[in-house]
Amino acid sequence: MPEFRHGLIIGKFAPFHQGHQLLIDRALARCEQVSVWVYSRPDFPTMPSPLRRNWVREIYPVRLFPQLALLPDAPNPPLNTEPDAVHRAYVRSVLGGWGVWPDVVLTSEAYGEALAAELGAAHVMVDVAREGVPISGTQLRSDIHQYREFLDPAVYAHFVQRIVVLGAESTGKSTLTQALGEAFRTTWVREYGRDVYERENGALTPEHFLEIALGHRALEDEAARSAGVNRWVFSDTNAATTLMWSYLLTGTALHELHALADACKTRYAHTFLCNTDLPHEQDGWRANTEVRTVQQGFILQDLETRGVPFQWVRGRVPERLQQVARSLTSAVP
Repeated sequence: MPEFRHGLIIGKFAPFHQGHQLLIDRALARCEQVSVWVYSRPDFPTMPSPLRRNWVREIYPVRLFPQLALLPDAPNPPLNTEPDAVHRAYVRSVLGGWGVWPDVVLTSEAYGEALAAELGAAHVMVDVAREGVPISGTQLRSDIHQYREFLDPAVYAHFVQRIVVLGAESTGKSTLTQALGEAFRTTWVREYGRDVYERENGALTPEHFLEIALGHRALEDEAARSAGVNRWVFSDTNAATTLMWSYLLTGTALHELHALADACKTRYAHTFLCNTDLPHEQDGWRANTEVRTVQQGFILQDLETRGVPFQWVRGRVPERLQQVARSLTSAVP
């Protein structure tokens, strides 16, 4: 039988890391019910409290952990810099209003004993010396990528930047995308549209182009959560280019595809456009050089119309790799 009826865990979880998971695992092992309260003031703009709660819920889904409850945001929490006594009184007041009365508080911090006493609960200290999981939120925020091993893939994916490589047919974007993934030792995403195009022997409908855009986004999201991801995911083309192809090949496009194309403006941290200075290569599926020029014009017009910042890359693959590397490394804080 569990030792305690109701355990309470409070934290910023910014970001949610393996030390927090250890705390929750210990609580689940010793309590019939566990409540987790995520709060901070000021909040973290790049990872607000709803996102941080979602991380907890994704890693501890209801179907597997029905005894774990996530408490909601509470109004007007005290500033993080306020004395511990202010936070203790606030926690007691809010929990009383919610009707949440834990009989044990689990923490990895020095404030835990006094907080538990304020609530009339027992206190369980978990890995206060950080020997089991040698990491803290402060360390992680200092360099999220250096310490990514302490994050679940679902959490680290939030900090992975998507980099898109665009260009008309035979401008070297597929080759460059793979080369970038290998050079930066991270994941890269092939052009999913090519898979569908060959599957359907080139007979595509507007519905196929929506499938392509959705499938490509899914591959990007999968790559951002994969074991090999490191800081960036490089992606060969995007939904805006898929929208162009839908109009070029079918004369129309579905409303949902327009929405996915609009989202490209904020989805990618960097956009690189391959120049047409490489010789045109025919692989049995491509059109001719003149059509490539038209395609490139459409892509360029779309970028400029949407106001998407982009950088040209020119020359052979090694030169293009250097151009991308200079741009990305100069943007790293």
